[in-house]
Amino acid sequence: MAALSLKDRFARHLWRLTPQRTLSDLIGWWAQVNVPPGLHGLVLKTFAAKYNIDVAEAEFELGAYPSVNEFFTRKLKVGARPIDPDPTTVVAPADGKVVATGIIGHAASGGKNGKGGFVEAKNIAFHLDDLLTDAQLAAKFYGGAFAVVYLSPRDYHRVHSPAAGNVVAWHHVPGQLFPVNEATVRREPDLFVRNERFVSVLEGEAVGSFAVVMVAAVGVGHITCAYDPDVRTHKHAPAGRVSSKVFSSPVRLDKGDEVGIFHLGSTAIIVFEPGRVILDPSEVARPIRMGARVGSIGS
Repeated sequence: MAALSLKDRFARHLWRLTPQRTLSDLIGWWAQVNVPPGLHGLVLKTFAAKYNIDVAEAEFELGAYPSVNEFFTRKLKVGARPIDPDPTTVVAPADGKVVATGIIGHAASGGKNGKGGFVEAKNIAFHLDDLLTDAQLAAKFYGGAFAVVYLSPRDYHRVHSPAAGNVVAWHHVPGQLFPVNEATVRREPDLFVRNERFVSVLEGEAVGSFAVVMVAAVGVGHITCAYDPDVRTHKHAPAGRVSSKVFSSPVRLDKGDEVGIFHLGSTAIIVFEPGRVILDPSEVARPIRMGARVGSIGS
C-alpha cells in the first residue's frame, strides 16, 4: 500500500474509532421508518435526486414505497435489466462499477502465512482463503477469474447470479462495517476480508464451481437472501463466528436469478474455477448493469 496522506490517515483513524454497528443500526432504523403521507413524495424525490437515481426504472411509482429502505431495495420494471441470452456467457451480478478483474493467484505467486489464492488489483489485495473463510473451498478457485463490482447509492441493490447453477452452500461471516468506497479501499488494508459478508457457493454444469460474495458496509449490516429466507445477517453475531448451511437438496438458480439484497450499498465479488471463465477486458471504474455480458464460458 502506498504512503497515505495526512488526510487519509486521519480519516482511517476516525473510521476505526467509529462504532460502525451502532451507526449502521441508526441508518437502518431511519431508512425503515415509514415516511408521513404529507412528506412522502418530497422525501423520496429528494433522496432520489441526491443520488441521481433513475426512478422511471422502479417497479412502482414513488408513492408506493412507504420508506426509504423499501425504495432503496426496489425491484425494477420487467425488462429493465435484460439478461444476456447467450448460454456461453456470464453476466454482471449487479449494477455498479467494475473496480477490479483478473486471475486469482496461486499460493506460490502471492501466498503468505500459509494462505493462497491471492487477489490483487489497484488498491485491492486480499487472500481468497480469508474472503471465503474456507481454505478447501478457496483452493477450487486458485487460478480462476474474479471480478469486483462496487454498488453506489444510486444503483439497483439486488445481486444476481452471473451464471446458471445450483446453490450448494452459503457462509455468513460477521465482521466490520467500513465504507467500501474508493477512498476507504485505498486507505484500509484487507478491507473486503475484514467487513461482514455473505457467500453463496454454486455448482454449474458448464461453468463449474463459482461463488458470489456480498460484502456489507456501513449502513448495510443487513443482507437478505432470495433463495433462503432463514438468512439473517443483521443479527449481531460475534466477529469470526461463521455460520454456514450445506443444502441436501441444492437450490437451482438460472443466470440472472436473484441471489440477495443489500439494504443500502456495498460490493459484490464473483470468483470462478480456473479454465472455466474468461472475463472480457474491462476498464477500471467502468459502469456496468446487471445482466450485461462480462465474460464467456470455456477456453
